[in-house]
Amino acid sequence: GGFYKESYRSPQLMAVARPADGAPVQRNASTGIYFLLERGNFSAFHRIRSDEMWHFYAGQALEVLEITASGALRCTRLGPKLLQGEVFQHVVSAHTWFAARVAAGGSFSLVGCTVAPGFDFADFDLADRAALLAAFPQHQQTITELTR
Repeated sequence: GGFYKESYRSPQLMAVARPADGAPVQRNASTGIYFLLERGNFSAFHRIRSDEMWHFYAGQALEVLEITASGALRCTRLGPKLLQGEVFQHVVSAHTWFAARVAAGGSFSLVGCTVAPGFDFADFDLADRAALLAAFPQHQQTITELTR
């Protein structure tokens, strides 16, 4: 869900271990995107093999929902209202299931994401609703809302 435009891809390459067998593969050192999400749409639960830093730019708050390694559900609000607990930046750790949506009452959120080592679709895993529900049944409502 949403719209993205890659804005940066480092020319520097680095070797990382391929998930299937540990063999080295090349990845860009880092990548950056702009990401626009509108009310009524969402970024479905997924995970990647790198840390991802989110940056707030414009619009209303964006909720980044993560299922932690211990199975807890954490919601971080990216937005301009620091005195109300929103933050300008947030890091989602590698291998963490996460999703995003515009906070209630908002019409859009414009954010950026920086990934290091750089993003590659080979390192992207879109959640299967049934599998995620089996692993984390305590979060049934949120998983059902934020998977396709």
